[in-house]
Amino acid sequence: MTQDTERLTDVVSRRKFIAASGAVGATALAGCSGSSGGQDTTEGSDDAGSDEESTEEPTEQEDQEEDSESGSEEPLTADGSSTVYPITSQAGSLWNGNAPADDGEYWGSNGEASVPGWDQIETDKNMADYWAGLYGFEPSGEEGTPPFFTSIGLNHTGVGLEKLEKGQVDIGDASAPVSAEFPDRSEEELEPFTDHVVGVDAQPIVVSQEVYDEGVTELTLEDVQAIYRDEITNWSELGGPDRDIQAIGRAEGSGTDTSFRNNVLGDPDAEMPGVDSRHGQNQQVKTVVQEADNALAYIALAFVDDTTPAIDLEIDGERFEFPDDFGSLDYPLSRALHTYTWDGTSEKEASFIRMLLHDFGQEMFVESADYLGITDDRREEELDKLPEPTN
Repeated sequence: MTQDTERLTDVVSRRKFIAASGAVGATALAGCSGSSGGQDTTEGSDDAGSDEESTEEPTEQEDQEEDSESGSEEPLTADGSSTVYPITSQAGSLWNGNAPADDGEYWGSNGEASVPGWDQIETDKNMADYWAGLYGFEPSGEEGTPPFFTSIGLNHTGVGLEKLEKGQVDIGDASAPVSAEFPDRSEEELEPFTDHVVGVDAQPIVVSQEVYDEGVTELTLEDVQAIYRDEITNWSELGGPDRDIQAIGRAEGSGTDTSFRNNVLGDPDAEMPGVDSRHGQNQQVKTVVQEADNALAYIALAFVDDTTPAIDLEIDGERFEFPDDFGSLDYPLSRALHTYTWDGTSEKEASFIRMLLHDFGQEMFVESADYLGITDDRREEELDKLPEPTN
């Protein structure tokens, strides 16, 4: 799998966010994820700690938990980066749906269509049954009932890694390396964080549509630095309208913010006095830029569309045009997307991450979310970190 510009151009145009039949299962189990607090917006978690007796009929969550007791397995939980969330959330939804091998849309082949990577998989098992079965988990054989459910929370990198460290989740989604997120910690303190890279984000700079339409379609890296350092404050200084610049930032502790400071300002702890407001999730940043007529922001690639146009960037005399020149790690703002586990990787965690690393997962979950798949060499390195399948 290559990372050339032709593929990125195709990926950006597809925007194939999958509406999976298992989405209800992912949100219904959020109360089991231990992901309360922070900025978790997963539905269904408000009453997770209630001790009141109930005379109502069993809920869908209770039914699913009972169904999942085929191996007395607790759900696989993840939380963290809103950048990585589109990947793990879609994967978790389809996992919970456990589509049969004759589905052809989300798993397997129906004789007319096959999912990506199906030619490398020989099985008549349902989707989650197959991947979990590689590590000995008993298949349910039933659509909508996997060997164990998944529950994927939405937050940002710092919160996800902290929950992982505290044992509240199995996987910490992160859009920055843990060494950048916790720069004051020693190598020994960071050692238990086990890194699994599943994709690449090109992290473009976006502006409000009105700013783009009035001529600001390209900036230099020095321009962007000056905006966030509060040295340039009006678009007229950059050939745009006579309008104050509203510089939007991600929340401190988010991987997107850490990566931006490191890649653009040269230090993950760099000061950014020009920031007018900060937001915890990419979705929130996107909304602010859409609704404003003067905004600029750094954002994950998956959230760029016609309502939040990305600008071209000139960096060290080289012009990077969006999207054609964002297709490799040569683009200086590119960063890896991580799914961290704690102190090694369990077989449950490995079954899910192995799915993400397979051609099936790279195309269905990474590229469909408008990110870049990792190279074949990098994928082999990541697979080597996982326990060997037992079946």
